[in-house]
Amino acid sequence: MVKIIGRRSLGTQPVYDLGLAQDHNFVVQSGLVASNCFNKSHSTAYGYVTYQTAYLKANYPVEYMAALLTSNSGDQDKIPRYINTCISMGIGVDPPHINRSGVDFTPLETSILFGLSAVRNVGQGAIENILAAREAGDLFSSLADLCDRIDPKVVNRRALEALIQCGAMDCLDLNRNQLTQDLDLILDWVQSRARDRAIGQGNLFDMMGGGASSEGSPTSLDSAPKAAPVEDFPESEKLKFEKELLGLYISNHPLREIEQPSRLMAPVSLAHLDTQSDNVTLSAIVLLTEVKPIVTKKGDRMAIVQLEDLTGKAEAVIFPKSFERISQHIAADRRLLVWGKVDRRDERTQFIIEDVEPIEEVRFVMVEIPAQDAANIQRQQQLKEVLRSQTIEGVSPKVAVVAKIKGASQNQLVRLGVQFRVPDETSAVAALNNAGFKAIAYGLMQNIPVA
Repeated sequence: MVKIIGRRSLGTQPVYDLGLAQDHNFVVQSGLVASNCFNKSHSTAYGYVTYQTAYLKANYPVEYMAALLTSNSGDQDKIPRYINTCISMGIGVDPPHINRSGVDFTPLETSILFGLSAVRNVGQGAIENILAAREAGDLFSSLADLCDRIDPKVVNRRALEALIQCGAMDCLDLNRNQLTQDLDLILDWVQSRARDRAIGQGNLFDMMGGGASSEGSPTSLDSAPKAAPVEDFPESEKLKFEKELLGLYISNHPLREIEQPSRLMAPVSLAHLDTQSDNVTLSAIVLLTEVKPIVTKKGDRMAIVQLEDLTGKAEAVIFPKSFERISQHIAADRRLLVWGKVDRRDERTQFIIEDVEPIEEVRFVMVEIPAQDAANIQRQQQLKEVLRSQTIEGVSPKVAVVAKIKGASQNQLVRLGVQFRVPDETSAVAALNNAGFKAIAYGLMQNIPVA
């Protein structure tokens, strides 16, 4: 093959599609096979496919996104990205449901129902067996009803546990931990019933139901065992299971509860990280989803971490000097306020983390300013001088200052610029109050008083 190393324009000339009766290699005068023997119509075909997909996405967005999710159901890196796209388009994505979900993602009127094929540890054979059992009778009424109607050789314990822990069986019992505890007892009970049926011996409780009850009826399921009552999994553990089995948090997100203060305290979102300027210190509130420790040739420790927020994901690097100082906070599933800069080496955008703070420890100062004072230049200057007086040489200020502008009918929260951050909230609050400003310190996890 010959590599094209240069091109020059010959102006506008007619081009033709080539039709040949048999396979053929086009040869240039030197006897070498030409590398650019490509029908011009090929690009037209690509253009037509692009037009079709754009038309479907614009006119049938729910159906189009459901098909896109289905075609990538085995790729748990792409699924979260496409679901975020759905959310940005105003399309909801409902969690998997043992009585509603099919194999694939199902388009509904304004939302998409999660497909069972996208649940990790649940194979195609198990899904087909569950759907066949569901179609052959009524909807599943309990875990015992489900286990009694499926083939345990096809739908094993691992698959059933995955369906419980990802939330697909919440319609049977919202307590996922209780279902997990009940599972082994019910599977043993199902096997015992199967052995009894195989030898023609009825269960005592089934026979007590008389002729009015049939196999699989509520009466015959009354004998199903149940574990001692237990509390449900903590919210954090439920979300961890969802992330592991579905590739994303679907019922909630660890950062959802602080979504509003996150926008106020750290307005940079990971989805727009590549649009940020270089050499500018940025802050973002993120979840660490993966940590890869690295030891350099000099023996220094550093790490490459994966970050996630409500808008997207990003890769970040913590170099040895910073890692030595903040390593105690670097672990998977930690929620952190991070500071750092954008790096665009090797044609990709990375975040260089310089400092972090657990969100439970994040504090900020809120100062109340009447609307008339907010427009007063002298009062503005006084506020700036008070905040700048808090500077401590050699100490990087990390505590943000938020102004609550008090209007006649409503208030507005405004985060002051990074140049007005203070190193210590206690001394800053005292200085502001002494200067006639009403100020108080809050934690990020507290409800921010807007009214």
